[in-house]
This record gives sequence, structure tokens and C-alpha cells, in this order.
Amino acid sequence: MTERVSVCMATWNGEAYLREQLDSIFAELEPQDEVVVVDDASSDGTVALLRSIDDPRLRVHARAENRGYVRTFEEALGLATGDVLMLSDQDDVWIPGRRALFLDALESAAVAASNLVLLGSDRPLPPPVPGASWRLRAGQSRHRWRNELRILAGIAPYFGCAMAFRRDVADRLLPFPEYLDESHDLWIATFATRNRMMRHIEQPTIRRRIHDENASPSKPRGIAQVLRARWLLLRLWVEAARR
Repeated sequence: MTERVSVCMATWNGEAYLREQLDSIFAELEPQDEVVVVDDASSDGTVALLRSIDDPRLRVHARAENRGYVRTFEEALGLATGDVLMLSDQDDVWIPGRRALFLDALESAAVAASNLVLLGSDRPLPPPVPGASWRLRAGQSRHRWRNELRILAGIAPYFGCAMAFRRDVADRLLPFPEYLDESHDLWIATFATRNRMMRHIEQPTIRRRIHDENASPSKPRGIAQVLRARWLLLRLWVEAARR
């Protein structure tokens, strides 16, 4: 049976880098696949650019009200119709072979996550804590407690743009918890880790673009923000056990 892939993307004022990202995605996809884009009320030319692209695999949903990236990704996932759902940011670049790597990983797991490298240098992302390991290892895919402790400590490199999962998992992940207002990728990683569904892909599949408008913060957070994030992750761990 031929697998159908849905790429789920949230956009917001992403005109500057969006075309390069979409070109790298379409080069990977098969004719039966789709790209579902939900735009979060952009004020630049993002929607016009999307609507100018003549590719039957592209589905664009433009929203009049801004609701934030978490709810925008949630909507895109809910609109997807594929057997495998891949998340994508609006400003990175896919590495050739990404689709095949994820489909191979998802033959033996329900959720997969890969490593990333920096666009322009192909070097690994710098770790948030000096000296910490900031790579996913295939042999540690099912280390439930280790991986969850790393998520709680903020040193687990799970990024939504480098994750994919099967349709039946999407039905359990959605809707996102109502209190989830950041880090939807860590909700997915927590759910997969808690339920021993995760598989790590050691090869990088994304070239990540770092710039001032990234939704994921690149600078250290204050103590209050760190404590709030840790509390959120504990709540997500409990929620993952319920679903």
C-alpha cells in the first residue's frame, strides 16, 4: 500500500523564507502527498505567495484572526488527510531523503524525531547547556525515563519541524490540551515517550534557519519562564497517561 504523507505547516508573516522552504518540501513529496498550510492572519505577502503557487498538492487555509502558532499547528493537523503527518516550520529547508527516512522509521514506531543542523554551515545546533549532549541517538529511542527527564531538564532536542507520526497517533494527540500555549512539539514528544512510541533518527533531516523572528526562543529564559515551562511539562506528562 502506498503511504500518503501530509505536511502540516503554520505560517505567520513568513514571506521572506517561505518559497525556499516549500521548494525543498515539494522536491521530496510524491504525487499523492499534500501540504496543508494554515496561515495565522499574516499582515505581509505570505498568503498571496502561497496562493500564487500552482501545485495541486498545496492546500491553503487563511485565518482572519491570529491565535498563535500552537493553535495554528493544531488546526493544520486536524485538516490533514494523510497516513503519515509531518510538521514543518515556514523558514527551514528540508534535506533530501527526509521523506524516506521518516517512512522507514515509522514502520517500527508510531512517532519519529530526527536531528537538525544549522542552515549555511551544516553544523549541529548549539546545546542550551554547555557540555550537554544535544543529539538524538537511535539506541536511546525507547529509554522512557531518561528521555522524559531530558525533556523536563530542557536538554532533549525534540523539535516539531523534525517530527512525524502516524494517523492513529494524531487521533490521540488532538485536540491539544487547552492550556497548551507553547511547545506543542514537547507535547508530542512527551506523549510518545510516555507511551513508548518514539524512534530517533540520527541523520539530520532539516537545515534550521536561525533568525530574529523564530517562534522558538534562542536566548536563555528567565527563572519564572523556566519554572512555568517545567510545570507545563509535568501537566503534559499526566495528560499523556490519560490518552
